[in-house]
Amino acid sequence: MKFGIVVFPGSNCDHDCYHVARHVSGQSAEYVWHRTAGLKGLDCVILPGGFSYGDYLRTGAIARFSPVMAEVERFAKKGGLVVGICNGFQILCEAGILPGVLMRNRDLKFICDSVYVRVENAKTPFTSSYREGRVLRLPIAHADGNYFTDGDTLKRLEDNGQIIFRYSTPDGEVSAEANPNGSLGNIAGIVNRGGNVLGLMPHPERVSEEVLGSIDGRGIFESIVRAAQARGTHLS
Repeated sequence: MKFGIVVFPGSNCDHDCYHVARHVSGQSAEYVWHRTAGLKGLDCVILPGGFSYGDYLRTGAIARFSPVMAEVERFAKKGGLVVGICNGFQILCEAGILPGVLMRNRDLKFICDSVYVRVENAKTPFTSSYREGRVLRLPIAHADGNYFTDGDTLKRLEDNGQIIFRYSTPDGEVSAEANPNGSLGNIAGIVNRGGNVLGLMPHPERVSEEVLGSIDGRGIFESIVRAAQARGTHLS
């Protein structure tokens, strides 16, 4: 299979994602410049973390107008796998590909830490390598990770199993104390209604090798590879 890692001005986790896709997962991977108007031959598109356009207007608000985002939207509508990590999640929400918005953290401070998240749905192309209820320890690094949406949308997310990760204690308890940024419902990651677009604030690419002290994030990449190989054809 083949990953495409989108690069915006200000992206700083693109090389990390490429490394895990290419060297850890052993798959083909290429960088996709944000002005590219095509995603030919790709099975999964990753929007990495960073500070696209310096976050000068609002996180993801400028990047969503890059030419590649129209292609990402078309790719997603055809069922292609899309992952937005941290700033990538913010861009997906700004583009309307995922519902909701990422606001300033509750304490109005940038947070760089490791947190615990509980796997809420293990029946997606991104989580099939985990069991439901498993607790992962993943790093976060953001100032705008406070997920919010309206009540009706939250209910749909709940009812449709679209909430994929929630901040929790090491024992899996979802509590206010375990919520680092004030996210509604302790939400750390969601998928779209079709289940083929994932947005999450934690960085799985930073904990995908033993040398880094943990491989808790590797399962997301393993799940993607399994899903793409089962599909067997490019959708781009």
